[in-house]
Amino acid sequence: MISVNNQRGIFNGTFSNWLENTLPKIVLSPTLLASLIFVYGFVLWTAWISFTKSRLLPKYDLAGFFQYVKLFSNDRWWVASKNLLIFGSLFILFCIVLGLIIAILLDQRIRVEGALRTIYLYPMALSFIVTGTAWKWILNPGLGFERLVRQLGFTDFTFDWLVNSEMSIYTIVIAGVWQSTGFVMALFLAGLRGIDDAIIKAAQVDGASLPRIYWRIIIPSLRPVFFSAIIILSHIAIKSFDLVVVLTRGGPGYSSDLPATFMYAFAFNRNQLGFGAASAMVMFGAVMAIIIPYLYSELRMKRYE
Repeated sequence: MISVNNQRGIFNGTFSNWLENTLPKIVLSPTLLASLIFVYGFVLWTAWISFTKSRLLPKYDLAGFFQYVKLFSNDRWWVASKNLLIFGSLFILFCIVLGLIIAILLDQRIRVEGALRTIYLYPMALSFIVTGTAWKWILNPGLGFERLVRQLGFTDFTFDWLVNSEMSIYTIVIAGVWQSTGFVMALFLAGLRGIDDAIIKAAQVDGASLPRIYWRIIIPSLRPVFFSAIIILSHIAIKSFDLVVVLTRGGPGYSSDLPATFMYAFAFNRNQLGFGAASAMVMFGAVMAIIIPYLYSELRMKRYE
């Protein structure tokens, strides 16, 4: 009888251990399979198509680097790349500077911190479609800011960036910064709250002023937060599509085009599937150039720890 009970106990323990080790794999396997097919599988498919002469329908006969040569000789692609450089640089810079300033102000333990934090984070809860639509109304010369200022008596005031081919890309910067600054603020605020107060108190005892403490001690210690914010914002900038489509539609002309809108226009609107796939793979390479150093640095830090 005792032997039977022992055998049952051993069986139950073995089954529990097997179930504990196997159940997570069973639960995650559909997600893993879907990711392999619909993410990595389609990345490989896009890479293959980029080396073909596919137009409306995919062709699988390789044609070498034909589409890439065609891409890098296209003036509109270089306009889109230049716009990405302008948009990405200003977007990342202003988001980090404004996010850091707001986080430092909120770190002073003011009374209405909760309400202000909610207000600054609220734009992040909106989609880029909503953000683009709202800023399109605000920046429209006949409806928004320009009309409001003229109604106040300044009849010569003009703010036509939305319809100005030389300034339209900066309207996307304004909307993007408004959308993402709150998220960056939350990152920096979490980093600030993770710093030991004893360091600040020791610096104050030594006679250091609060601005000097932040500049010399606290901000340098936020290097991992800076790095994470830059990585995330760079990824957002490279794949920006819906904000541009809603706000400027890539215009006037294609003056505010970005690589994502360029890819969509040629792959789906102009039925040049191989050409669009080539531009998508160049964008993918840009994303990998950002993510791989980030992953390398994270793994290196964990190894040292």
